Amino acid sequence: MTGPDDVLLVHGGTPLEGEIRVRGAKNLVPKAMVAALLGHGPSRLRNVPDIRDVRVVRGLLQLHGVTVRPGDEPGELVLDPTYVESANVADIDAHAGSSRIPILLCGPLLHRLGHAFIPGLGGCDIGGRPIDFHFEVLRQFGATIEKREGGQYLEAPQRLRGCKIRLPYPSVGATEQVLLTAVLAEGVTELSNAAVEPEIEDLICVLQKMGAIIAMDTDRTIRITGVDKLGGYNHRALSDRLEAASWASAALATRGNIYVRGAQQRSMVAFLNTYRKVGGAFEIDDEGIRFWHPGGSLNAIALETDVAPGFQTDWQQPLVVALTQAAGLSIVHETVYESRLGFTSALNQMGAHIQLYRECLGGSACRFGQRNFLHSAVVSGPTKLQGSDMVVPDLRGGFSYLIAALAAEGTSRVHGIDLINRGYENFMQKLKDLGANVEMPGGTAA
Repeated sequence: MTGPDDVLLVHGGTPLEGEIRVRGAKNLVPKAMVAALLGHGPSRLRNVPDIRDVRVVRGLLQLHGVTVRPGDEPGELVLDPTYVESANVADIDAHAGSSRIPILLCGPLLHRLGHAFIPGLGGCDIGGRPIDFHFEVLRQFGATIEKREGGQYLEAPQRLRGCKIRLPYPSVGATEQVLLTAVLAEGVTELSNAAVEPEIEDLICVLQKMGAIIAMDTDRTIRITGVDKLGGYNHRALSDRLEAASWASAALATRGNIYVRGAQQRSMVAFLNTYRKVGGAFEIDDEGIRFWHPGGSLNAIALETDVAPGFQTDWQQPLVVALTQAAGLSIVHETVYESRLGFTSALNQMGAHIQLYRECLGGSACRFGQRNFLHSAVVSGPTKLQGSDMVVPDLRGGFSYLIAALAAEGTSRVHGIDLINRGYENFMQKLKDLGANVEMPGGTAA
């Protein structure tokens, strides 16, 4: 159940126009904060967004004795891990319920303390995101793992050792786990079939600044030579390409014009290509990217999500809303999360025509093809969307509902909007800055 403070009334039909700013990436900043645990000395992290995942990790680090304070400039954190200590299990559990980040504390805590406790994990319900592989990786490094009430207790009887690991799938979380564990492990770690997202590359930059030795090959192989000691870092986080793309899709769906200050071309090349194929317009300068609907009809497209450098799964949901306004049949093949297309049922209630399929409707078969998951979609457009009641299912799906409500005729009630705070900094103020007609029931209009 959601309370009145977790419901947003959206009066649709107004194009979003104006300027907003995106700061550091949700998929990098919390991991860079965890990396500070590995250092013997303070770290400075800049361009930090004020989102829930950052607050969760800040609390977890403070529970383990890390001093976290604001820096000299807005969006700067100073993290000092000089006095790392064990934390109370109940306190860890209280902080960790809404995030999967705690699993990444394992390696750093094993290096610093020789043990760690990880409670059950939360996160968005968009398909299987097994943590078993994280534990298997840690075992290969030499950790012992014991299931206890409420979670897993890990111990490193001696220094962790480098090893050869091949990921069955280029998982971002598993790649982060290996990086954060291998940098202080004895010897060389070779990670094959690694994720190579821009946020992974930025985490490698953070670790290199701390004194790590990490080499990336062109065949998704990462080699980490363990060192005996790491220092702190001074780093400006790369901007959030996923949030930037969400606002770009909002501009397209509402026939608007949004300048996203902080958006960076290099990390968005695949998205920008697709955006142009759909019929969206953009203009890039040194400070950001302007996205707008140039008028006329949008184009139906065929789209497959993939790991980097392909079209990112987190770009898919917001763009699907825009595709409901494109002329013809668009085909979307989701290959990363098997349940990510479930959000489309609410769009159909608003008047969209989206049919889901279990088959791979794309250029290549994927790992979900024979497993009975509704992971392909055919979007028929253009269709007029009508205001509706909807419940936010996950972070990107929630923002997509918001876009749909803004593009629709009439008023929508969006329940569970607090989940959007996990990854979108100050999104209510940003909506206001873009001229959206939204309000909290019994509260103030934005």
